[in-house]
Formats: sequence, structure tokens, C-alpha cells
Amino acid sequence: MNPILNTAFKAARKAGDMMVRAANNLSAVKVDSKAFNDFVSDIDRAAETILVETLLDAYPQHKITAEESGSHGNPNSDYEWLIDPLDGTTNYLHGHPQYAVSMALLHKGQIQEALVYAPERNDLYLASRGKGALLNDRRIRVSSRIDLNQCLIGTGFPVVDQSMMDTYLAILRDLLGKTAGARREGAASLDLCALACGRFDGFFEFNLKPWDIAAGALIAKEAGAIVTDMQGDQGWLDSGNIVAANPKVLAQMLQIIAAHR
Repeated sequence: MNPILNTAFKAARKAGDMMVRAANNLSAVKVDSKAFNDFVSDIDRAAETILVETLLDAYPQHKITAEESGSHGNPNSDYEWLIDPLDGTTNYLHGHPQYAVSMALLHKGQIQEALVYAPERNDLYLASRGKGALLNDRRIRVSSRIDLNQCLIGTGFPVVDQSMMDTYLAILRDLLGKTAGARREGAASLDLCALACGRFDGFFEFNLKPWDIAAGALIAKEAGAIVTDMQGDQGWLDSGNIVAANPKVLAQMLQIIAAHR
């Protein structure tokens, strides 16, 4: 593990340990609503504080963009962290162990380092640009399935901003008729890691934030996936609309999506 990812992991593990302890008494967790179906807890905020303080202590000249508290550090830095302290808050608050810490480091807008840590399972996903992806020190690779009708697709409902709901449901209906099924597990970072491991063959979702997908996308790409927006272009980090799949499946997914754009 390189020094940057080692620092990120120390922060993520500390935050994750706190989450797991707090999960033993979820009734004591304070929860606020940021918007419809968009929740934040005092656990999100406490975890974010741990991540921000650890990163700034190690890299005081870096910029940090955090989901709950916004910008920290040097706003003019070429290095920017995108962090989601608790991806899958709704899962966490319901005692469903599908949640993670997600951290990505960008240099001049390009994602260079990525970490996704699932504390309930003690699963650590890592990637460095151009150097492959790992799960718990083992190299991971996307699936080799070719036919869409054999593929399992990960997705997420656009429940916060529902402006794309009709389009989403039409795409999902068509995919369900042409695949082995779809799964909605509630944490985009882990969905992309599942793609990286070959558990999913593809993934798509609308209206995500950069901190939701930056780390998972690099991990998926370094495991052999292709990541695009809904048009097959590279605007996914800005738009939040993302399609990712193994190279044999991506074009088939984009063709279905194109019929509903």
C-alpha cells in the first residue's frame, strides 16, 4: 500500500470502527433529513471529521471536498480528495450492513487513488491509476461474460431527485427483460466494487454526486471495467449519470439506455 492509501486507510478504519460500535445502539443515533429520502446522521458527521482531520494532518496543502461539510484545506491545490464518510446511510440506519467509507484523490481533475472500506465485512478495496485494483490484498478483475442475458446488473433508484424516475424505470424494465436480473443494494461505491470483483457485470445510476462514485469508478476501471456517462462519453463525474460494465457488456447496456434518452 502506498503512503497516500495507507494514510487514507488509517482514517477509514478509525471511522469504520466508530460506525460499527455505534451500530450496536442505533436508537441513540441522531438523524436529520437533508431532503426527501436523503438522511444524515451524527455518525456521518463524526466519521467525516475523522477523515478530514487525518487527511489534513498528513497533507495540509491538499483540498478536501466532503459530502456533509463541504470544502477544507487549500482551495487552489492541484490535489483534491472527494470523500463520502458513510455511503449507504439509509442502510446503516436500518441495520443493513451494506455501507462503506469512500475516498478518492484527484490530481488536476483526474482520479489517481481510490479506497472503499466496508467496515462490517472488513473489506478493503484499493486502486491506484495504472496499477490495478485489489480487495484485501488480492487482485480483482471484472467478469468475462459476453451475453447480456447471462448478466447481473447493479443499480440504484433515483429517490432523492426523482426527475429522471420515469426514464430510469423504463430503462430498468428493458434491462430486466434482457438480463439475468438486477440488484439495488443502496451504496454506489460498493456496487462499483462488486462490478470490479465480477459479482455484477454492469452498473448504472442517475443523479449521483462525485464523492459517491469517484473511488468506486477508479477501482472498477482498474479491474478492467469501462466507465461512461449515459451517452457513452466521459462526463460521468460531472453529471452524476454513470454506466459501467465489463468491456463485452457496456455497448449492450448503452444501446438499451439510448432508446430512452
